[in-house]
Amino acid sequence: MPLRREILRQAGVMSVAAATSEAKAKAQADAQASATPKQRPLSVLVFFTDQQRWDTVGVYGSPMNLTPNLDALARKGTLFQVAVTNQPVCAPARACLWTGMYQSKQGVWRNGVGLNPDIPTIAHYFKRAGYTVGYIGKWHLAPGNLGAGHVPLEFRGGFVDFWEAANVLEHTSHPYEGTLYDADGKEIRFSGIYRTDFLTQRAIRFLKEVGRDPFLLVISYLEPHQQNDWNRFVAPEGYAAKFANPFVPHDLRPFPGDWQKELPDYYGCVARLDENLGQIVQALQELGRLDDTIIVFTSDHGCHFRTRNTEYKRSCHESSVRIPLVIAGAMFNRSQVVPEVVSLVDIAPTLLDAVGLPVPKEMQGRSLLPLVERKIEGWRNEAFIQISEFMVGRALRTERWKFCVVAPDKHGGRDPMSERYVEWQLYDLYADPHELVNLAGRREYRDIAAQLRERLKARMVEAGEPEPQIDEARFYP
Repeated sequence: MPLRREILRQAGVMSVAAATSEAKAKAQADAQASATPKQRPLSVLVFFTDQQRWDTVGVYGSPMNLTPNLDALARKGTLFQVAVTNQPVCAPARACLWTGMYQSKQGVWRNGVGLNPDIPTIAHYFKRAGYTVGYIGKWHLAPGNLGAGHVPLEFRGGFVDFWEAANVLEHTSHPYEGTLYDADGKEIRFSGIYRTDFLTQRAIRFLKEVGRDPFLLVISYLEPHQQNDWNRFVAPEGYAAKFANPFVPHDLRPFPGDWQKELPDYYGCVARLDENLGQIVQALQELGRLDDTIIVFTSDHGCHFRTRNTEYKRSCHESSVRIPLVIAGAMFNRSQVVPEVVSLVDIAPTLLDAVGLPVPKEMQGRSLLPLVERKIEGWRNEAFIQISEFMVGRALRTERWKFCVVAPDKHGGRDPMSERYVEWQLYDLYADPHELVNLAGRREYRDIAAQLRERLKARMVEAGEPEPQIDEARFYP
C-alpha cells in the first residue's frame, strides 16, 4: 500500500490541550492551509541518536573528524554549547524530550515504565495544527510488559500518521539485520544493510511521499548505543579499523572501564550516523524542503564506558549527562554558539515556539528562542537532573558547578524518589572539567555546597517532588 495511504489511514488523536490552545492551533492550521509557497509553514525533523557523547562532535572539540556534516550544520545554525539530559537513561530521557516535563510530572522514571497515554507530547500539538507526524526507529516509551516490538496506537505518544518503529530496537535487531513494525503491527524486516542506513532509507522515503505538507518527523537511531545481547558496540564493517588508535577523552584516561576496546567501534558508529545525516540533508535539498525545515540533532544521554559505575550512564558526570544539541534552519541559522546551560525539557517548547504554536502551560521546559535571539535576562543557567536505576539521585548542573546527592536508603530500580538524600559529589567544572576531584564534604567548599543544596531543593519542588532533607557529606571524621 502506498506510503501516502499509510499516512492518511490512521485517524484520531486524544484530546490533551486546553480549549485556548486548541483554538490557537486551529487558527495556525487554517493559516497554513492558505499559505503561499513563500509563507509555507516550517516543518521539523529530529535526528535523534542514542548514548552519544557531546565531545564526539567536531564543533565541540573532537579532533577525530567524525562529524563533518553535523559540523557544517552547526556552523550554519545554532550550537548549544552546554546541553544536558534531565535523566541519563533511555526511556526517562525520551519522555522528558517529547513532553517537555520532568519524570516527576510525566511519570517515566525508569526503563519499562510506559508513558501514560493521557500525557501530551509535541506530536499531539503538531498534529492538531495540521502537521503530518511520523516516527521511525527506537521508541522505548511503551509499557515493558507489551514487549520490545510492536507498539499499540495508544502508546505511540501521538505519532499517529506514520509509524515504523520498535519499542526497544536493541531487542528486535542487530547491526545488520532486524525488524521494525508498521502502524498495523506488521513486520518490516531488514538484512544485509547497516541498521542506521536502513532507518535513513525509510526516512527519505517518508520525505519523498509527504510532498509539500508540513511535517514533524523523528528518526530515532539506536547507534552509538551498544548491542545489548552482544555486550559491545558495533560499527559498520571496516569502520572500527579506521579508528583503531583513537583520541581518548581526558575523563576516561584515569579509569579502567572498557573504553580501550570499545572506542574504535563507538567512533565508527558516530561517523556512520554523520554520513546518514548528510544523506538526510541532501534529500531535503533535492526535494526543495531544506529551507522550510528545522533540523534538530541531539541524543538522550552520553556514555562513560563503565568508568563511573558498572555500566554506561546513570551518573551525574558530564560523560553521562552532557549531550550534543544543534538546531538549524529558519530563525536558527545564525552561525552562533549559545553558551547558556540548556536541557532536554527545553526542546519541545522550543519547537512549538519556532513554528508559531503556543507552548502549553503544562510544559516545565522553556523555549530556547530567547537565548537564540540573545535575550538572556531571566535565564537561570542551570539544569536539573534526576537519576534512577543505578541509584536514586538528584543533581544540579550550573555554569560552573556539578552538585549531586544520593538517597542511601533507596533502590534505584524500585524507588522513583526519596525524602532524604546525602551530598555525594561536588565538582568545580572551571578547575576540573573532567571531574576527577570530588569536593563534596570539604570544609573550604561548605558555603558553595550550602548554596547549591538550597538551589537543588528548590528545583526538586518545582519539578513536582516534595522538599527533601539533604544531609551534608562527611569528608572529615
